[in-house]
Amino acid sequence: MHTAKRLIAVAGLLALGSIGSATAAQGALAAPATIGHVYVNDNSAGINTVSAFDRHSDGSLTVTPGSPFVAGGAGTGAGIGSQGSLQLSSDGRYLLAADAGSNQISVLKIRNDGSVSLANSSPVASGGIKPVSIAVHGNLIYVANAGAGGSNYTGFTLNSGGHLTPLANSTFALSDAANPGDVLFNSTGTNLIGAEINASVIDSFAVGANGRLTPASGSPFSAEGAGPFGSEFRPTDPTQLFVSNAHNGGTNLGTVSAFNVDGAGALTTVGGPYPDFQNAPCWVEISHDGQYLFAINTASSSISSYSIAANGALTVSGSTAFSGGVHGEEDARLDPTGSTLYVVDSGSNAVSAFSVSGGNLTELGSSPVALPAGLHPFGIVVD
Repeated sequence: MHTAKRLIAVAGLLALGSIGSATAAQGALAAPATIGHVYVNDNSAGINTVSAFDRHSDGSLTVTPGSPFVAGGAGTGAGIGSQGSLQLSSDGRYLLAADAGSNQISVLKIRNDGSVSLANSSPVASGGIKPVSIAVHGNLIYVANAGAGGSNYTGFTLNSGGHLTPLANSTFALSDAANPGDVLFNSTGTNLIGAEINASVIDSFAVGANGRLTPASGSPFSAEGAGPFGSEFRPTDPTQLFVSNAHNGGTNLGTVSAFNVDGAGALTTVGGPYPDFQNAPCWVEISHDGQYLFAINTASSSISSYSIAANGALTVSGSTAFSGGVHGEEDARLDPTGSTLYVVDSGSNAVSAFSVSGGNLTELGSSPVALPAGLHPFGIVVD
């Protein structure tokens, strides 16, 4: 009799275990897969760090175990307005982070699980004062330094082992008042531009086979609005450049400019500037198919959407507000599929995420996702 009772009890436990296992399996199947990662330059005071998130198939984010990771240099612990302070190497194996508080660049190796660690000999001196933006094409790297007494563009090479080496005779000096906000290559690596926010001009260069810069005739070129800021070349056309104008003043006076860029780097306007009817468009991102441009309006906490014509002319279709009021949103990146746009928010220490359908944006229900307290983030990478 006792044996029979024990057998019945065991059978019951096995049945419960089977139900529990089935429920756990269903939960595991329901959990969205991790398909990539999102990284943020925290710009933390003292030792700088990089925050990492696992990126899931539904666009949601969860903190990568071990995050945030030591970047090696120092952040400023205060807000910095620039685009591209965190970049992915061309082979996808390394992150390059601007350490604005220690005048250095850190190279971090990306592990298979999304965690990162300092590469050998990192960090290295940025070649100037207060590095704020990084441009990458192949193994060629340029850094925009924005600090008085060391404002410039300086070149480096990055080898397969993650060693960043200064490129001799590559530094192009800027005035102390220039305040470069962005430096970037076109998709072929034949041109490089930099936006000087305070001077409201755009520096443009041809890039030689040796990686050194030759200023275009007429450079720097006047911007079409005050405070040229975020910049991006059209992914499908390396001769078309788009630049946001953030400091036009007044209300709803932000604009975005479009330029043609010839082989020597000379800029000609494409009928702009184009209004976005918002305040302080500071960062831009273009869809991978080159059909749409998104401008992050920092003072409006919104994103303006434009369609891009074949000749580069822009037509604004409207704007999408961030949830939770005005925060100070900054740099933005699309995921590799172009289906989700991620925006780092320095005002609320968070990352926001939007699903993308053509030029239409919808903020995800899981957005925003908090960063550690006390940061002043100013760069984002999505892989």
